[in-house]
Amino acid sequence: MNNKMTYSLAIFVALSIASGCSKGEVAPSVSPAATATPPVSAGSPTPSPSPSPSPSITPKPSNTPTASPSTSAVPPKSGAIQVVAKPESITVLVNKQNSLPSSYEPTDLVYPDIPFTFAEKNEKRKMRKDAASAIEKLFAGADKDGIHLAGVSAYRSYATQKSIFQRYVLKDGEEKAKMYSAVPGTSEHETGLAIDVTGSDGKCAAEDCFGGTKEAKWLEAHAAEYGFIIRYPKGKSSITGYQYEPWHIRYVGIDVSKELAAKGLTMEEYYNAVPVTK
Repeated sequence: MNNKMTYSLAIFVALSIASGCSKGEVAPSVSPAATATPPVSAGSPTPSPSPSPSPSITPKPSNTPTASPSTSAVPPKSGAIQVVAKPESITVLVNKQNSLPSSYEPTDLVYPDIPFTFAEKNEKRKMRKDAASAIEKLFAGADKDGIHLAGVSAYRSYATQKSIFQRYVLKDGEEKAKMYSAVPGTSEHETGLAIDVTGSDGKCAAEDCFGGTKEAKWLEAHAAEYGFIIRYPKGKSSITGYQYEPWHIRYVGIDVSKELAAKGLTMEEYYNAVPVTK
């Protein structure tokens, strides 16, 4: 019995080892399944494509800044490339490339004591305090020389300038209107430092026929003594962007006005600004 039991036990052990080996072969086949997990981890390439698209998306944001400048380049259509930083400055450069803020209104507007071609007391009579004082002295100086002047138009609000410009556009078309009238925001009249002047008889007020009159000649010779300049002089329309306007004078202060007059410079040339029509 002992021998038989020993023999049976030996057979049982052998069978157990054999069956254990066959289970061990399945394990490898499972282990491939486990290695099939790497294919899932090989799916990690799948994430890696997803990062690589994001780099390809990254360039798109970088295109957005490029688009911004082109958006900021839209203002040139209205003629106002940039809004001036200090609209209240006596020497502020306002032209087709430099605009006042649409909400700007000088805080020191007063009524200068000078005659105008109209009787109403409205905004067209107003000027900033320093300019108003200077225009009173200029008119008084002209009177002493036998030249009698009258104001035609001084300050204009943004709304007023807009209305005037639209009226000229309807009359002559936008391109022609821009040669003698300013897009709202770019008119010197909105600074409160400019005024259109004519003879006391009111003839040729803000018209070409004013050029060559004794009043126009006096202004050209003496305006700088009082801090004013002929803002749009003859032969400079390619620089200022406006035709010759001998009636339009602008207050810049005596130091600057004398320098500009002595050197024959426009404000654009004085500031080394790019000519507005180029």
